[in-house]
Amino acid sequence: MRGTDEASGSLFSYVDLEQRVPDRHPLRLIRRVVNDALASLDAEFAALYTDFGRPSIAPERLIRASLLQLLFSIRSERQLMEQMDYNLLFRWFVGLGIDDPVWVPMVFTKNRDRLLTTDMSRKLMAAILAHPEVRPLLSDEHFSVDGTLVKAWASMKSFQPRNSAPPPHDDDPGGPPPPADATFANTEPQPQQTETQPMPDTPRHIRNAAVNFRGQKRSNATHISVTDPDARLYKKAPGAAATLCFMGHTLMENRNGLIVQADLTHADGYGERKAALEMINRHSPGSTRRLTLGADKGYDSANFVAALRRMVVTPHVAQKARSSAIDGRTTQHPGYALSQRRRKKIEEPFGWAKTVGGMAQTVHRGLDRVRAQFTMTMAACNLARLPKLLAP
Repeated sequence: MRGTDEASGSLFSYVDLEQRVPDRHPLRLIRRVVNDALASLDAEFAALYTDFGRPSIAPERLIRASLLQLLFSIRSERQLMEQMDYNLLFRWFVGLGIDDPVWVPMVFTKNRDRLLTTDMSRKLMAAILAHPEVRPLLSDEHFSVDGTLVKAWASMKSFQPRNSAPPPHDDDPGGPPPPADATFANTEPQPQQTETQPMPDTPRHIRNAAVNFRGQKRSNATHISVTDPDARLYKKAPGAAATLCFMGHTLMENRNGLIVQADLTHADGYGERKAALEMINRHSPGSTRRLTLGADKGYDSANFVAALRRMVVTPHVAQKARSSAIDGRTTQHPGYALSQRRRKKIEEPFGWAKTVGGMAQTVHRGLDRVRAQFTMTMAACNLARLPKLLAP
């Protein structure tokens, strides 16, 4: 018998979101790890809020929603709120009931920006890595480090000379036409116009005017971006074009390729080595146990290698063709070749962050906000790999 295609509304609905999500869905394991990590940060959240006033959005729900935005490549907070309104999977992950209203995008953004700072993003990453199911996956002796460029939310036209007047806004429609000169005004009474006079022409402003930079010398010493003053003009490859960007850094453990530390700095030629030392100190402060650190040729510097040796860290750095700081004392061991193979896996989190996590070009401005977003993205990258790593 053929069924009827009739849509009738239900007066009552008994929907259990827990039963709607399949048992083998990868978000189940991710949600369990995230909930345990957020529970361990309860004291940190309590210190950020007062005991009086109007209740705000729960910090646990803010973080879960932000992780969803990264895991599912949702471009904006407005699209995130739209999907949370009708997507039962998103409601279940965040902790909203079937009848709970979603937040206004502006309210969600303001609350999230006050919560997700660099310090809180790092604490969230550490809490996830300290989970009883995740901790056995980590290596505590062998690490790799590398950096990547994150394009800033600023155009090359905003790179203006220092101490110069700000350029006009591109979206300025222009002012009203200038008034007629009083000297040319006719004092005699004019006859009444019977027809509607045409509107005067308003001068048009080109919103995205073409600018030719050919032959101009532009550098960070003489120019600055008026859109994002923290962005720097930089390039890593000799034949690549210089762009306004930041430099992201990650410290990876070599056993399963999980990111244990993340940082973001100004883009310059010394940022990678300086950030590597800071991340090692932050991850293993005062460690006296012998560690190894794999890196590419960009880290083959005498000062950097000497600093690692003082920190009881063996520098498994790729050798330059000439004037290398790495000698036979390091390259003769089999672990050096193994570190050189494993360090290339650090490019995978960079690729995930730029293709899935939206870090190819950040939508935030300011070093602190971009650093917090970069750290949060690397924490989401670790979560995306856990279902396969913890599969029975």
